[in-house]
Amino acid sequence: MADGTKVTRIKATGAKAKAKAPRPKKGSGKLSSILAPITAYLKGAWYELRQVRWPDRRATWSLTLAVIIFSLFFLVLVVLLDTAFKALFEFIIT
Repeated sequence: MADGTKVTRIKATGAKAKAKAPRPKKGSGKLSSILAPITAYLKGAWYELRQVRWPDRRATWSLTLAVIIFSLFFLVLVVLLDTAFKALFEFIIT
């Protein structure tokens, strides 16, 4: 301006702003429409996997030992119940 004042322009926002025409996506075809859900799933799975708090070696071994002990306990329980019912049914039948 002639008097030395500075004029600044403020970018219009909201409804006054010019809307840009959406550009077509790269590779927008049949293959990308098939792969998009798979890619989204893998990205989400990787994100969730990064949040997992993995146990240390000691906790892993203690949990493994607990699973083995419980498995053996239920194995013995099932074998004993099977033997008891077999004996009971043989007693009833004969």
